[in-house]
Amino acid sequence: MLGPTAAGKSEVALALAATTGAPIISVDSMQVYRGMDIGTAKPSISDRARVIHHMIDLLSPDREYSAAEFQQEARGIIDSDRYNTVIIVGGSGLHFRAIVDPHDFPPHDPRVRSEMEGLSDPVAELVAVDPGAGGVVDLANRRRVVRALEVHRLTGLTPTLRAGSLEAEALRRYQSQYQFQAVGLDPGEEIESRIISRSEAMREAGLLDEVAALAPSLGRTSRNAVGYRQLLDHLSGHLDLEAAWEGVRRATLGLARRQRTFFRRDPRIRWVEWAGSVEARIEAVGREWGLN
Repeated sequence: MLGPTAAGKSEVALALAATTGAPIISVDSMQVYRGMDIGTAKPSISDRARVIHHMIDLLSPDREYSAAEFQQEARGIIDSDRYNTVIIVGGSGLHFRAIVDPHDFPPHDPRVRSEMEGLSDPVAELVAVDPGAGGVVDLANRRRVVRALEVHRLTGLTPTLRAGSLEAEALRRYQSQYQFQAVGLDPGEEIESRIISRSEAMREAGLLDEVAALAPSLGRTSRNAVGYRQLLDHLSGHLDLEAAWEGVRRATLGLARRQRTFFRRDPRIRWVEWAGSVEARIEAVGREWGLN
């Protein structure tokens, strides 16, 4: 298994996939939605004709698609007999680790979730069943507290018990379920200028029109995607256009920095120096993977 590449991934991944004959598994939580093409920098139709891509255009944007569902679908591809090697590409750290690591996703129940959301003091409820919950759950984050209560109601497991499981320990130690070589690409100080250029390219490509067309069919998750949320605020009259585009740039930069921080913690990833040309980066990653 080869993966993942982070910033500047597309050209490198496509070139190496074409060379090796391996398919690409997209690790992008928003590329699963049909129609969200420009804002998620989805590979083009010609790119997908050149290299097989998985985990793209799976469902309409009004649907919810959990990390657990993503994990099941992606692992099914990896565990099948179709491919000897796959290239995992993308910047969603949770979804990457959901695939390669023993990430356990407890069940959901909308009815129970709604009941927990209606509690007047969910923190008190959680601490009552698990006095040590504050050590593993951010008690200031109501959403996380509610989720912990939902899981406890459905499974009987407290946050402290879950944090002490063998799976949780393996996750903390980055003990993967698959053998893989991970390479990261990080543009460093160039990241801000690259994001400005990317935002301008998306603007010219018609992202605003894409968001306007999709607006009636966007669900809770898809409408909060970076770029879409800010332009929806403009379309609803809450932001003028230039402020919305500035918001897109700021949100994209913030996301990129969070992704960098997440992946930099992973000791399995070998970081390749950001070279001056795409060809040099392709060659550098190829060397890491023993392809040249």
